[in-house]
Amino acid sequence: MIRTLCVGLAALMMSLTVWATEAEPEPFQNGVQYETLPFAVKTADPARVEVTEMFGYLCPHCNAFEPLISSWQKRQDAGVQFVRVPVVFGRSWEPFARAYYTAELMGVVDKSHQQMFDAIHLNKQRFSKPEDMVEFYGKLGVDTGKFSKLMNSFAVNTKLNQGESKTRSYEITGVPTMVVNGKYRVTAASAGGHKQMLEVVDYLVEKERKAM
Repeated sequence: MIRTLCVGLAALMMSLTVWATEAEPEPFQNGVQYETLPFAVKTADPARVEVTEMFGYLCPHCNAFEPLISSWQKRQDAGVQFVRVPVVFGRSWEPFARAYYTAELMGVVDKSHQQMFDAIHLNKQRFSKPEDMVEFYGKLGVDTGKFSKLMNSFAVNTKLNQGESKTRSYEITGVPTMVVNGKYRVTAASAGGHKQMLEVVDYLVEKERKAM
């Protein structure tokens, strides 16, 4: 009798624990802090969680966000693939996207990315012609001849087209915007701020890890 009662109580406690776990609300909600894209976009490596930052060098909000995303990137393990895509919202944005892709192809993003933000937003430097861009990267120790040729190359044009395709597929209307695994879009407006954006991204990364 006592044993039966104990077994019954144990089963009841387990049921209550399971119910409490199942009833615990998610910290972030679809349609509130993030949006699920209507169509998932294929990522480069299905074995890793891809996190994409859609940004623009001319955007002051991207400039303010850069220290946070840079610090976040350094904390990620091999299971997360971080990708940057420079968005082209108008003609004046295109040279900066070309410059980023050129720097990426030359393997010099680490030495040029923050410096470009500083040049525009801190030093108020103007890039009115292509030569200004080439000169800027030259001062960072980049081969100017190679950089100049690569900026208008087929490889950079291809990257530009791919970036524009992602901008459309992700339905990007402003930057910075984060996209997790080609499925979820997070903005400062939806998350409640730049710091909160990365908290939502972390949540979605773990959500995708579990799904894998």
